[in-house]
Amino acid sequence: MNMNYYIIKLLSRQKYLKEGFLTLEEEYLCEKIVMEDRKLFNLIKEDLMKVERELFNEVAEREEYLNDPALHLLRAGGKRLRPAFALLSAKLGDYEFEKVKPLAVALELIHMATLVHDDVVDNSFLRRGLPTVKANWGNKISVHIGDRIFARSLILIDACKNSYVAKVLSDVSVKMSAGEIQQLNSAKRISTSVKEYLLKIRRKTALLLSASCELGGVMANVPSRVVSALKIYGLYVGMAFQIIDDILDFTADEKVLGKPVGSDLKQGLITLPVLLALKNDKNNKLWTELLKLNNSTANVEQIISEVKALGGINEAYVWAKNYVDKAIKAFEFVPNSPVKDSFLEIAKFIVARNY
Repeated sequence: MNMNYYIIKLLSRQKYLKEGFLTLEEEYLCEKIVMEDRKLFNLIKEDLMKVERELFNEVAEREEYLNDPALHLLRAGGKRLRPAFALLSAKLGDYEFEKVKPLAVALELIHMATLVHDDVVDNSFLRRGLPTVKANWGNKISVHIGDRIFARSLILIDACKNSYVAKVLSDVSVKMSAGEIQQLNSAKRISTSVKEYLLKIRRKTALLLSASCELGGVMANVPSRVVSALKIYGLYVGMAFQIIDDILDFTADEKVLGKPVGSDLKQGLITLPVLLALKNDKNNKLWTELLKLNNSTANVEQIISEVKALGGINEAYVWAKNYVDKAIKAFEFVPNSPVKDSFLEIAKFIVARNY
């Protein structure tokens, strides 16, 4: 169980809402959330903590029935990749934290809103080792809490005072929804092609990470050529990130992953490891077992074993690494700096992570 949950139970919501600042316990939690496995973000450590504080400001409510579910997902922590990318990208230009802060917070709120909605659609009861909002408060409240969090992001996007930022994020939001619908329509369809899978993860995951990198640069007047590199980097890293997520559904330690292994399969999601394994399924043993997903009689443990034996995991890692290599290549002409080094290290971490 994530200890952040128990730490944050010590927080005084009334004191926070009345006085408008974080208690010592809240300060400790923000630092704990930001700094766990965050050595890659040393260049933006302090500002990422400010973003974490601002997230508390944005989701906190005076009414307890709104406040508790709204803060619940935030309490579990997270990688904060999207705001981190925005801040790091801005570091390549005229960096002003207050100018890029609304964007950084909005990006994480958009992501949080999708997670709340995903848990309703996927009927998920665990995320990051904690009960989901859906598990604690049900579907109806979850949907409205997700809507509210997304609405807060719109206010912050407006605060950016940049029409291009609004245009990109509105377009990305539409495509993210299309990706989710595509995933629902392709569930339990084992004839899904690799091309369809790649389009889905591009929409669902990669585009928002790409926008995080691109728009951080835009907000800091980064040269257009570098902004283009940031956009490409974010897209390729996002593709690798989702492929690794899909691999971890087969290989991770459940306690580290924070949700049951095999969750995607139980939902009927046919991901890259499965698609690549099927190409080597000469005796149709895997195909036969996957067909049983349609009537929920499939042996998930057997499918996982078959996917591993048929090389699906190893081949998927190769795909992820290739995307990371493309991300790094996009940065070749960017002048050397500690910021560039951070981007390259993050790309490598994406493939090596186990959660």
